[in-house]
Amino acid sequence: MLAAVAKSDPKVYELIVGEKKRQENCIRLIPSENYVSQAVMDATGSCFTNKYAEGYPGKRYYEGQEFTDQVENLAIERARQVFGADGANVQPHSGSFANMAAYCALAQPGETIMGLALPHGGHLTHGWKVSYTGKFFKSVQYELDAATGRLDYNKIADLAKLHKPKIIISGSSAYPRVIDFKAFDEIAKAVGAFHVSDIAHIAGLVAGGAHLSPVPYADVVTTTTHKSLRGPRGGMILFKEQHTAAVNKAVFPGLQGGPHIHTISALAVCLGEALHPAFKIYAAQIVANAKKMAEKLMEYGFNLVSGGTDNHLILIDLRNKGLAGKPLAKALDRANIECNYNSVPGDTAPPFNPSGLRLGTPSLTTRGMKEPQMELVAGWIKTIAENVENEQMIEKVGKEVVAVCKQFPVKESFV
Repeated sequence: MLAAVAKSDPKVYELIVGEKKRQENCIRLIPSENYVSQAVMDATGSCFTNKYAEGYPGKRYYEGQEFTDQVENLAIERARQVFGADGANVQPHSGSFANMAAYCALAQPGETIMGLALPHGGHLTHGWKVSYTGKFFKSVQYELDAATGRLDYNKIADLAKLHKPKIIISGSSAYPRVIDFKAFDEIAKAVGAFHVSDIAHIAGLVAGGAHLSPVPYADVVTTTTHKSLRGPRGGMILFKEQHTAAVNKAVFPGLQGGPHIHTISALAVCLGEALHPAFKIYAAQIVANAKKMAEKLMEYGFNLVSGGTDNHLILIDLRNKGLAGKPLAKALDRANIECNYNSVPGDTAPPFNPSGLRLGTPSLTTRGMKEPQMELVAGWIKTIAENVENEQMIEKVGKEVVAVCKQFPVKESFV
């Protein structure tokens, strides 16, 4: 498929080939990244890229929609089937757009929304001050319990009673524990609020039955379509039937124009893969791998926020090691281990050099790695943490990483 790129633009071709090689030869621990199947990749680059399809199936503003309507309807039906939702909107260009659309569907400008604070594992679009979600709406932020590193539902309920938000947001960007969506819904109902759940990180786990689902409880559920779901980069909104019109109007014409039909076609492929029985095994292995890696890291003296993990994500608090997140992440990158530095609850360090490291297991699991490889990775992290400025040791680990990666090549087919 790259022959035309090689002929037309050798420089871009060179960059694509370089990135492909990099992804093949490194341990990818960024929890928001994954490898899509070749089928998803091919659909993303299909001729649907050429088609403009502003509007919704059966109600477009352009002609020639015979196949665009069918592929969007297919993606919607599969999304409903995978997640057990009343309805789905597959048009959001990203998870951020999906979140903003959900808020706009349920609240008016200036009304109060309540979400998890960014330094405690929330997302920018959960009302953080630098995001337009925190400027367009009045934002109240709840935090993790300082002693346990976990959500305190009693404190969240007290905050909701005090501020009476129009929307309460469950979900996170860096929370390693199972979220009690039923508890969130009870808190929301008690104060007359709508419940919006952002499952961008755990959508694949929810789809595979490895995490509780918010769909029975939340008014609206938002997600990205990549990460643990292993689809193209985009967004999606699931909703109860009574919110159909409001959500659809918020997406179009509220926030977006034409949908990316090529991405939607790839999402349909991804959701078809999620319906395969093998996806449940895959989701369970993601969690098993994260638990094993967390176990080994704690054996090596790393302090994990909340003391472990229930999902795909691990958040290391490096303060007991006397390390900052950025230099360790950079050293790991030189050793072909890709992760991201991240703030931790109560962090006093600046966001660009915080005290934490965020890890995830979806990418490794996609390659077929299991618990023994998680132990290896934890050992490599320990070695690099003890040798942040030892380039010889970093190079040695890097070669070991490449050797293991060659044993687990990136799979073209998921099922």
